[in-house]
Amino acid sequence: MRRFKVLVSDQIFPDLTIERELLGAIGADLLVADGSAADVIRQGADADALLNTYLPIDAQVISVLKRCRIIARYGIGFDNVDLAAAKTAGITVTNVPDYCVEEVAAHAVAMILSLLRKLPEADARLRAGGWGIEGLQPIPRISGLTFGLVGYGRIARQVAAVVQSLGAALVVHDPYVAAGPGMPALVSLEELARRSDVVSIHVPLTPETQGLVNRTFLDLLSPSAILVNTSRGKLVVLDDLVTALRTGRLAGAGLDVFDQEPVEVSRIEGVPNLIVTPHLAYYSEQSLAELQRKATTQVVKVLSGAEPDYRVG
Repeated sequence: MRRFKVLVSDQIFPDLTIERELLGAIGADLLVADGSAADVIRQGADADALLNTYLPIDAQVISVLKRCRIIARYGIGFDNVDLAAAKTAGITVTNVPDYCVEEVAAHAVAMILSLLRKLPEADARLRAGGWGIEGLQPIPRISGLTFGLVGYGRIARQVAAVVQSLGAALVVHDPYVAAGPGMPALVSLEELARRSDVVSIHVPLTPETQGLVNRTFLDLLSPSAILVNTSRGKLVVLDDLVTALRTGRLAGAGLDVFDQEPVEVSRIEGVPNLIVTPHLAYYSEQSLAELQRKATTQVVKVLSGAEPDYRVG
């Protein structure tokens, strides 16, 4: 006889072997919904826990989770879960804030260096029969640049370590970080924009950060600056960024995330000096397995009466 029922709201993984092994140790059955709110509502009324990736878990869904003790997110962000409704229902919400730090930092740095070194343009020029640096200048020396990091959590600190090893200067905007020995210069968002040759975004999506990178912010940047976002798509007003690139108000940008996903290709088609990837910065085979293990471990802990590692609500 089962002790617990755990429901996966939207299954995106190659398999659920990790989950079944961890949950089996506490006598839990694992069921998988079809990725719709309707199916979560249908199957979730007697579920003790919910494992969730992208499906919005709003107040309506939460209202039917009568037995649920934890909603465990597969991921860093948790903006798709109604924390207030979960709190009212007495449901713990967790995330996994440290599962893909290396991957996202590497992806951000790769985009930055590709833009600075003009790799896409150089590749296209050579394949078209060209040679040399004509038309690719200017290319700046990295040690003469200032990098601005918006947010200074785990991922941003790894980015900082790489760019500082190349000799770049660093400024940071993060209202939740205190100044101290060994810390980079902490500045206002406006000062960061004015001082930075490169801006990399590393903040969660909240009502305060949505649309953070908009026309006002972009107008503060130097026309030679580049911007990279590997965090959340809605942090950047895509239409404002596209306009800045098309008009030469910004030298380049790299985006792994978009305000609507999958992004409508017509919105970015033909935009100069824009590198795009399909929300893959988080991914490696190892990071995916780590995510599954850590998210499921939060469920095991809560159902076993222990405190989870990553409580957000």
